[in-house]
Amino acid sequence: MTTRRNDGPTLSVVICAYTLDRWADICAAVSSVRDQHLRPTELLLVIDHCPELERRAAAQLRDARVVTNSRTRGLSGARNTGVAAATGEVVAFLDDDAVADPQWTVRLLAGYRDPAVLGVGGLVRAWWETGRPQWFPPEFDWVVGCSYHGSPRTPAAVRNFTGANMSFRRADMVAAGGFRQDLGRVGTKPLGCEETELCLRLAALNPRAELRFEPAAVVRHHVPPTRTTWSYFRARCYAEGCSKAVVARHAGSRPALADERRYLRRTVPAAVVRSVLHAEFRTAATLCAGVGITMFGYTSGRARSFLAGSTASARRSVRSPA
Repeated sequence: MTTRRNDGPTLSVVICAYTLDRWADICAAVSSVRDQHLRPTELLLVIDHCPELERRAAAQLRDARVVTNSRTRGLSGARNTGVAAATGEVVAFLDDDAVADPQWTVRLLAGYRDPAVLGVGGLVRAWWETGRPQWFPPEFDWVVGCSYHGSPRTPAAVRNFTGANMSFRRADMVAAGGFRQDLGRVGTKPLGCEETELCLRLAALNPRAELRFEPAAVVRHHVPPTRTTWSYFRARCYAEGCSKAVVARHAGSRPALADERRYLRRTVPAAVVRSVLHAEFRTAATLCAGVGITMFGYTSGRARSFLAGSTASARRSVRSPA
């Protein structure tokens, strides 16, 4: 396929990987970037503290520049390493278990024709390896890192992007300080919200700027059987609540929870009613349980933050002269 000439900003694509267990997925992700109708300036594969994966990737994945995560172990540190190593004016992030549509880069970069746009994110479709479980509501597809029913389906200004499919102007990311490294996934621990916190920080620093959702910029996210279990669903909901508590501490609860309030007022109640009307009682129960577990995680996270703050204040008081 002939590569189109890029008349817009230059683009670096960053894929972060941490385990050989996803080798097939990593190869598919790299291949999907190589096969873009509009090839990026560069593809960086950041290896998160896994020497064996780094050696294999350097030997076999010739389409990517392999980079070692020089920051704290975890997805946020790996992404920050990628941003530091990137040379493109725009940095796009693709998960190591996702594949991009051939028009992905074209659709992302088109949004940057507007100088007020700081970031462009796209649609993340779930590819269920063993099929969607009957009890798993599409309103909770965020649990598996995908766009969920109730999120935008047309171009729109948004608060934040889904991490598997997002891009930002590199200069603005650097000015904002990149991703917080006390947030985000480390290994298999299902934490997150580092994307939300960064987007909120960018918006606070640039009140007139826009983060734009472009549904035509599509990636397909692999959902393995291990993420279709009730135990994973429960753990991910709890972790999301805990992560949101950290975001609220840094950004304030009003901006940190604005979308979540709409989700709880409109999206979930409508889904529960629909499930009950169709006699899908297990799905209705899952919706209610997911909300409850996430709220419990948030409450637990806020309590830990309060206790940590109180302990720190007490220590400072003890050290202060009488």
